[in-house]
Amino acid sequence: AAAQERVDLDDLKSRASAGDKAATRQLAEMYYAGRGGVQRDFREAARWYEKLAKFGDARAQTSLGLMYARGYGVEKDLQKAHRYWSFAAAQNDPGAQFNLGLSFSLGHGVAQDFARAAEWYRKAASRGHVQAQHNLGMLYHQGKGVDRDPLRAYFWVKVAALQGDEIARENVAALASDLTPEQLREA
Repeated sequence: AAAQERVDLDDLKSRASAGDKAATRQLAEMYYAGRGGVQRDFREAARWYEKLAKFGDARAQTSLGLMYARGYGVEKDLQKAHRYWSFAAAQNDPGAQFNLGLSFSLGHGVAQDFARAAEWYRKAASRGHVQAQHNLGMLYHQGKGVDRDPLRAYFWVKVAALQGDEIARENVAALASDLTPEQLREA
């Protein structure tokens, strides 16, 4: 990133202000990461992500939700984070769906609700979100928000493990011990 060529910041800002979504995204990401010749500035990143989010950009809504959840450049506000993730999740953004699942699972910004957590994890998991796959599997293992189902638990955790999730790899062996060899083959 440090070797990246500096961009004409004034030109980029002019294009972004005129409604160029690609320029707006580039500015938001430059300020978020501190690259392209600008210092990291979460407040400025949030300002540009906000412009994209108002256009209905799911990636920007997910990023802005994370910024509100962490208090990066904005005042920490879990309800606002949840609202932005809800907008993005409605557009099938798996990161936003995972974040909603995590919010409901932990009770961050919303009432703890394992059934709703499972619903959002399931959506994100089916779209390939590795952490959602692991977390959904663990909800099936624990019977939280869903009926306890060792086969589904093993399936989802194994899928996450096969994609490189280290925690899932550690959990697969323990979940396998709950199953017969026939159930393992079925899972």
